[in-house]
Amino acid sequence: MFHFLRGKARPVAQEQFFKTDHLREDLKGRSVRGGAITLISQTARFFLQVLSTSVLARILSPDDYGLVGMTTVVTGFIQIFKDIGLSNATIQRPEINHKQVSTLFWVNASVGLGLALLTILLGPVVAWFYDEPKVSGIMYALSLNFVFSGLGAQHEALLKRQMRFMVLANITMLSMTVGVTAAVATGVLGGGYWALVFLLMGNTITTTIAVWIICGWKPGWPSKEAGVGEMLRFGGNITGFSTVNYFSRNLDNILIGRIWGAEALGLYAKSYQLLLLPIHQINFPMTSVALPVLSRLQNDPERYKRYYFKAISAITAVGMPVVGFLFAGADQLILLALGEKWLEAVPIFRLLAPAAMAGTFNVAIGWAYNSLGRTDQHFKAGIVTALTYTLVFTASVRSGTIVLAAAYGIASPIIYVLAILYCYSTNFLEPIDFIKAIYRQLLAAITASLVVWGLSYYLAANFSLVVTLAFELAIFFGIYALIWLIMPNGQRELQEIFSSLRALRIKK
Repeated sequence: MFHFLRGKARPVAQEQFFKTDHLREDLKGRSVRGGAITLISQTARFFLQVLSTSVLARILSPDDYGLVGMTTVVTGFIQIFKDIGLSNATIQRPEINHKQVSTLFWVNASVGLGLALLTILLGPVVAWFYDEPKVSGIMYALSLNFVFSGLGAQHEALLKRQMRFMVLANITMLSMTVGVTAAVATGVLGGGYWALVFLLMGNTITTTIAVWIICGWKPGWPSKEAGVGEMLRFGGNITGFSTVNYFSRNLDNILIGRIWGAEALGLYAKSYQLLLLPIHQINFPMTSVALPVLSRLQNDPERYKRYYFKAISAITAVGMPVVGFLFAGADQLILLALGEKWLEAVPIFRLLAPAAMAGTFNVAIGWAYNSLGRTDQHFKAGIVTALTYTLVFTASVRSGTIVLAAAYGIASPIIYVLAILYCYSTNFLEPIDFIKAIYRQLLAAITASLVVWGLSYYLAANFSLVVTLAFELAIFFGIYALIWLIMPNGQRELQEIFSSLRALRIKK
């Protein structure tokens, strides 16, 4: 799989790092092949992550996860600024040059170093806030991630801009393998929460080293005449949105850690992490494929709309049934994946499921704003969303994690739908096309989920854990496929999926 590390990176003329005209000749084929490559890679990554999660959850305690969770809430927020949106600027711009990307590289590198120093300075403050001295040491270690992230941001962006999806998939898989290996080894040796720290560090450092080796581009010195002002404004709006979005999405973790402590935070955070794990394997990598394609189509509305809604249909066709099955089989899945000491997370897990279901299509908003160059509107919409989530969390946290999870699960779908309606009101996309793209998946997933949930208690009482899960899996996806096929145009949609697969044979 990692054959790309053999030997030196292929020599490429400097200007070929930045031109994208040649990509339009087979844009559909490239996007289809890129999607397939990414999906295969993420499937392998998903199973590796599930396996490592299962192993680490048995070695470590909820308290270990809570300690790292206290830290990553803060470092995750700081991480928003490591790139300051400049990778997306490099991907989205129709035309860029060596001077511009070199200048952006040095901006990213300087910001990364500054954020590392900030993380070190905040270590004692965060430890005081949570009244947990161990937190400061974790932050000192994770500060190194910002240095490496800043050094690799533009190289990774250039690979995405050139739609080199196979290379990116291999790098992702390699980085995760290194991180997981370091984490499991540390956990087995009794390192406790340091296993989770090394998981994060191994992933980031390996990614940066790999993109430098493979990309082949060497930055020049920064230039005042590079003309990056518009790109900095573009990235600034992305960073602004990411800031308010991160705060709103992680305020629940901050409040739970502060009010209820590390163990409660560990149960809550692990529930949501496990629930979103398969969704992240679909949405994040598919964004790496979709954003470059949509950016190339921004001046062709009809082609843009066709690709955009087909992509939304595809990711929800995979993501929604996964969330539905996780909801239905929560008891058995958590027992199998994490062990008996995590069973208290089951009700939290189920109450958060509606938020995860809405999360299968939340990328629709960012795709539209970023690819069409309207990050300023994205920022404004994000402020309203953040304020809404803040009200939800602060009103419910004092009643406990169960009530907070229920409030989050109810509010998220409403917020996402309203955000999509606002987004489409600012461009040529239509809400009715979005409904057509997801309604089959949504109805089929909800129906199958309710049926299997109703049967799960009978199955669990009469069969072993593994057999129960096997029955639930077969029943769920049998019902899901049947409903999909009998609904209007369901068979035609299935044929289009097969047509896309056949397109993989073009220009291997």
